[in-house]
Amino acid sequence: MKTIATTLAALALFAAQPAFALEQSATVKVTKLMQAPSSWNGAPLAYPSGQAEITAMLIELAPGAETGWHLHSVPSFGYILEGELEVSLKDGAVKRLAAGQALAEVVNTLHNGRNVGRGPVKLVVFYAGAVGSTLTTKE
Repeated sequence: MKTIATTLAALALFAAQPAFALEQSATVKVTKLMQAPSSWNGAPLAYPSGQAEITAMLIELAPGAETGWHLHSVPSFGYILEGELEVSLKDGAVKRLAAGQALAEVVNTLHNGRNVGRGPVKLVVFYAGAVGSTLTTKE
């Protein structure tokens, strides 16, 4: 009886642990880069309706370059590979990111990205849209 109770307690403890997409081992390292229910400005994220379509892009900005004011109508998530990026909102909010950092982009909110470093900015952006959806709209 004690063995069953011990086993049930261990199973309950195991079930309460967060699940990983890939189990870590001596030869596999798993690092969570980001988990967010909202964009960096605090707005909740919501997936668009329709047939899901994920788009991944590598975006590069030369030193001093800007993206120009634009918005995304679908959730997008970026990871900075190289450089220093500053993202500004029209209300004055600013988010600075460096290589190795991730962010949940703002949705339906005008913003501008600017390379504030001396070298290029390289970032990978994943868009969680729907087939036929517009990913980026310029101001």
